[in-house]
Amino acid sequence: MEFDRTTTAAAFVAFVAVCVVALILAPIPMATGTILMMVAPSMLVFGLVCLALGARYGEHRAGTA
Repeated sequence: MEFDRTTTAAAFVAFVAVCVVALILAPIPMATGTILMMVAPSMLVFGLVCLALGARYGEHRAGTA
């Protein structure tokens, strides 16, 4: 499967959305507002940093092979 920007962005957003919904539905003592205002943005930022680093590393590995 070829991953272009659209496919990667869709998979990333879907993954974060599933994780946020799972946190909201989980029986934990955290308010939904806290999850949506604090946890979801931090998941997005951390995911984008990891995605950027992973893409750069993949480009490096593809270029040296």
